[in-house]
Amino acid sequence: MWLSFYIFIYKMIMKKIKSKLKHTFSSINTTLAVVFMLMLFATIEVIGAYFTRQLEQSSIQNFGTTIQVPNIVTNQLSNELTRNNKNTDHNLNRIIGDYISGTSAISEIIVVDNKDIIRAVSNLNDKGHIGQRYNITPVKQVTSTGRQVTKVINDQGDYMIQVTPLNSGSGSANTVGAIYVRASMRGVFNDLRNISLTFLVTSLVAAILGAILALLISHAITKPIEEMQRQALHIADGDYSSQVKIYSNDELGQLGQIFNTLSVRIERSQEESESEQRRLDSVLSHMSDGVLATDRHGNVNVVNQMALNFLNTNKKDVINKPIAGVLGLNEPSQDLISNPKGIVITANKGTRDEMILHASFSLIKRVTGFVSGSVCVLHDITEQQKNENSQKQFVSNVSHELRTPLTSLRAYIETLNDGAWKDPKVAPKFLEVTQEETERMIRMINELLSLSRMDRGVSKVDLEMVNLNDFVAHILDRFDMIVKRDEKEGKKKKYTIKRELGTQALWVEIDTDKMVQVIDNIMNNAIKYSPDGGVITVRLVQKQNQVILSIADQGLGIPRKDLNKIFDRFFRVDKARSRAQGGTGLGLAISKEIVEAHHGKIWADSSEGKGSTFYISLPYEPMSEGDDWDEV
Repeated sequence: MWLSFYIFIYKMIMKKIKSKLKHTFSSINTTLAVVFMLMLFATIEVIGAYFTRQLEQSSIQNFGTTIQVPNIVTNQLSNELTRNNKNTDHNLNRIIGDYISGTSAISEIIVVDNKDIIRAVSNLNDKGHIGQRYNITPVKQVTSTGRQVTKVINDQGDYMIQVTPLNSGSGSANTVGAIYVRASMRGVFNDLRNISLTFLVTSLVAAILGAILALLISHAITKPIEEMQRQALHIADGDYSSQVKIYSNDELGQLGQIFNTLSVRIERSQEESESEQRRLDSVLSHMSDGVLATDRHGNVNVVNQMALNFLNTNKKDVINKPIAGVLGLNEPSQDLISNPKGIVITANKGTRDEMILHASFSLIKRVTGFVSGSVCVLHDITEQQKNENSQKQFVSNVSHELRTPLTSLRAYIETLNDGAWKDPKVAPKFLEVTQEETERMIRMINELLSLSRMDRGVSKVDLEMVNLNDFVAHILDRFDMIVKRDEKEGKKKKYTIKRELGTQALWVEIDTDKMVQVIDNIMNNAIKYSPDGGVITVRLVQKQNQVILSIADQGLGIPRKDLNKIFDRFFRVDKARSRAQGGTGLGLAISKEIVEAHHGKIWADSSEGKGSTFYISLPYEPMSEGDDWDEV
């Protein structure tokens, strides 16, 4: 009975502890204490349950011995039942009455014969039951088997019944009856309960003392571990200054020393790693090439600012993205890593920032040969490609421009050689055309040589301080004389030069010979493409630190799509018309080189059918009175 009670209590406690242990105890210190306490409590309870069970059985057995009817009494009762005369019932009642009066443990005695008929009772209130059949199972078992039956009853109170056979001889066949004894066991069970309660209280006290002791022991064990835990958190936060305190020379103390050594090594390694990272970042940030590094799956994990500038993107749109997608390639990123090679890509295609990049790949390998990623270096070859294309276009244009006059010369010379030189009407014309084409080739070659000197930087600019108003006016005076000469010669095309130069002296440093070449070139183009009776307007203005000279005509104009190309070498808007008028396509290109050599700018604005305006901007610094000088 008590064993079941203790097991039930133990299961309930363990169930509660298991449900809350997961959420309540998170430290090893508390866990060790609780485990030790539970083990101690479980041990005490198991021992207590076993002890209580043994005590209960021993008490019941001793109590049964106590209420055992002595043999002298049973022999007397057996003899009376054997005689079975008219005084038998009286004698039986007298015998059990004398016996029960001498003991206080027994509360009731009933004597039955072998036919289960009640022959004597100890309780005077039950005298009326004498002569009746006593139909209870233990009595029937004893009268039929001749064996004693002892039972503990807990239904209506704690008591014990003991039925002992009454024999006239040996063997169950000689059973003449049975004596039924009933005795209260409340005192016994009360004593057992008190002992169990005392044991339970003692167990709890022992468990509490054990828990306190377990906390002290576990704290002594876990204190170095807590120190190492705090140090680990400091290391995780980047603080390597603190050290684990060593409390003993046992295994935990040795572990603490190793932890301190490890902390120092990690600090050194971290410093070296950070130094290398700063060095790498510095190198990457100052590189003129773009760099992208990937993991073994081809996803970008490192990128420098130059690569972001090349690709016109930002870091968050590149990191952890496949490198093939970042570079705008259609092949898988794994193929780029497995088969590294150099490729040419076009970044920002179709935009103003379009660039041509050469991407070279190399693998990142470990000592074992395992490929852990790749590095892609982006080199800007936009200017190189443009120069190569320009050179190819230049050679093509030069070949074309020289071949045209040479073809004409060859045709005219062959015709003259075939006899046309004898014709007085044809020969002069052919010789005139030959001379014009020869002069055109000489002019083209001179212009090419001039451009070549500028490209090589060997063309010197001989600067002198000039009043730009007087300088431009002098050039325009020459063109006015040409206009008057043409009028005298009766040439059909007429034009007017309009001046808006102002009266303020604008002193600038220029190479007069080269600037005359620039203005002559633009004026000649304006005259060529101006309609008959057109007006050419020359304006000179000063804005902040610049002097701007503009020359506007009323000619055919330049298509907007060609405005950015008119300063390219050999470019002509209308090639047939330009060549017919003797143009080489190099004049504006030379003009641009000359103006830029003066740290200035040249550009054009035009509307088709309304004319074009060319602008020349030169740096200008106003001169104060202190800057004047006296002529000697």
